[in-house]
Amino acid sequence: QVQLVESGGGLVQPGGSLRLSCAASESISSMDTMGWYRKAPGTERELVAITDSGRESYTESVKGRFTISRDNAKKTVYLQMSSLKPEDTAVYYCYLRKFAKNYWGQGTQVTVSS
Repeated sequence: QVQLVESGGGLVQPGGSLRLSCAASESISSMDTMGWYRKAPGTERELVAITDSGRESYTESVKGRFTISRDNAKKTVYLQMSSLKPEDTAVYYCYLRKFAKNYWGQGTQVTVSS
């Protein structure tokens, strides 16, 4: 059972930046899909960004503001978030798909508010 541990969430003002990190308990490869989802109160969980085999994709609302990256040697995926907006407020979940199994982190709260 792979464990995913997120960090880096918090309170930030509109226009600010945060970097989320997610460390996996087991080795990962570029073939493994890793990404970030988020869930705001009263909404469905939505895909934010995902990366595998060197490719990246983003939901439309974060394009140009968020960047996903990974360091396989450190077993870690990152989400650099810039120009944050109040509507980015949500619990952010790390995701890993490895050997056809899905794994989730416990979530980290991101609150964008003045």
